[in-house]
Amino acid sequence: MIKDLWYKNAVIYNLSLGSFMDANGDGIGDFQGLQRRLDYLQGLGVTCLWLGPFQPSPMRDHGYDVADYYNVDPRYGTLGDFVEFSHACKQRGLRLIIDLVVNHTSDQHPWFQAARQDPDSPYRDWYVWSDRKPADADQGVVFPGVQKTTWSWDKEARAYYFHRFYEFQPDLNTANPEVQAELLKVMGFWIELGVSGFRMDAVPFVIAAKGPEVKKPKQQFDMLRTFREFVQWRCGDAVLLAEANVLPTVDQEYFGDDGDRMQMVFNFQVNQTLFYALATADTRPLAKALDVTRVPRPGTNQWGLFLRNHDELDLGRLTEAQRKRVFDTFGPDKDMQLYDRGIRRRLAPMLRGDQRWLELAYSLLFTLPGTPVLRYGDEIGMGDDLSLPERECARTPMQWSDEPQGGFTKADDPVHPVISGGAYGYERINAAHQRREPSSLLNWTERIIRMRKECPEIGWGDFQLLPTGSNAVLAIRYDWRNNSVLVVHNLDDRPHEVVLAVDGTGESPRLVNLLAEDHNDPEEDGRHRLVLEPYGYRWYRLGGLDYLLRRTEGPVGGAKRS
Repeated sequence: MIKDLWYKNAVIYNLSLGSFMDANGDGIGDFQGLQRRLDYLQGLGVTCLWLGPFQPSPMRDHGYDVADYYNVDPRYGTLGDFVEFSHACKQRGLRLIIDLVVNHTSDQHPWFQAARQDPDSPYRDWYVWSDRKPADADQGVVFPGVQKTTWSWDKEARAYYFHRFYEFQPDLNTANPEVQAELLKVMGFWIELGVSGFRMDAVPFVIAAKGPEVKKPKQQFDMLRTFREFVQWRCGDAVLLAEANVLPTVDQEYFGDDGDRMQMVFNFQVNQTLFYALATADTRPLAKALDVTRVPRPGTNQWGLFLRNHDELDLGRLTEAQRKRVFDTFGPDKDMQLYDRGIRRRLAPMLRGDQRWLELAYSLLFTLPGTPVLRYGDEIGMGDDLSLPERECARTPMQWSDEPQGGFTKADDPVHPVISGGAYGYERINAAHQRREPSSLLNWTERIIRMRKECPEIGWGDFQLLPTGSNAVLAIRYDWRNNSVLVVHNLDDRPHEVVLAVDGTGESPRLVNLLAEDHNDPEEDGRHRLVLEPYGYRWYRLGGLDYLLRRTEGPVGGAKRS
């Protein structure tokens, strides 16, 4: 049983190790460099780090083609460096979760090499094979326009192998009990080295039935319970965060009716409708997404919320008309789009570098139901390099200062070119400069993170969408343990006045502004009148700042949310 649901009120920071900080001067970020930046991350206020893949890899897919699950790629250091880094996180009270990429391996992994070389190898059944190319081999590709098939011929094995992703990433036969046992060993290994859980990559594909005979999709959800039981046996408060871009009707299967599968799942439905709302100032699809993902679930479960991540902004769940509106606003040029479904840009250039718009977007991220996940560099408004292929454009090195290479490395040839010149070059956008500027995005983010951690109602409580009379204004009230918080956002570029019937719990009807001094008292009819400036946002606590004294106690897990 989880004793401390730390992830319910956490702030997660996602980073790519090779692009964050280079300590040895070879142009590639490493564990020693990251360890030296932990004080920066602690000062920012994040409570959990999520690391992208760092295991040995041919690096044909940014490390998602793993060649050894039990080691560290020499580019990044050694296992000893990882343990020192893990210990340094623990000293600072930072949790650590890492990517668990187990749907597939690299084609250079010793398991696959053994499987292809000998049909009698014990590893042969660890992968998925077919003597003939299945008729539907061109269906279900993940990367349209780049990937042509899901079955490729291997000359040495003299058979076709299945790969949901690129041809150099053969799928593991995850239904094989021996493969499952090995994956549990992988989890146990990294838990022993100090991680607090895993972000599970491509979960719907991990649990899917695989093989040439599979004609209809079938998910093996019991596998998720096996993973969950194991990590909690090994470490009681370890968590599994699922990447599962599925329809809301299926979300509950990933949590489990009894909360016995994934503790956390990314909310892609809210993510996509949020960008539609930002593009159009129409919050109705977002409000609908919040409602349809409000499935009754045990209090141990939680949504993971994000704006941008290491992949493209996937808009596949929007209607064609909605998707066109988002493309037109945030990615109108073809080189800004990817896989016929998404946008590959970073957030700041999408929002035209407008700090008001950026603050609004991040205020929404921190106040929608769930746990917020930040992408490295977004706290300073980093840009992208569209000359780089596919998703690499948003994985450029962190911009620490206006020193050469943005302070990322002493090398002249970094792993990716540091963005230089223009509106988003390191000479203008960097952490050192923003640290010294009181009104910078970095300092604003630090303040908003501090306030978010002081509003556990958002992470733990039930929420209610309040009528505002305006499609551009979203108002949400959270209630938890005899306390209420109200957040209001105007997504329009012009001002709006709204009248709200707030209700909620508080000693008085006053709305106390948590971010400024303009508190709000009700009018004679008991309703609150608010005037919101363009891209305006308000965080209110109902009834005053003595809420800590009024907060009631209760069981850790809480009741089912509804």
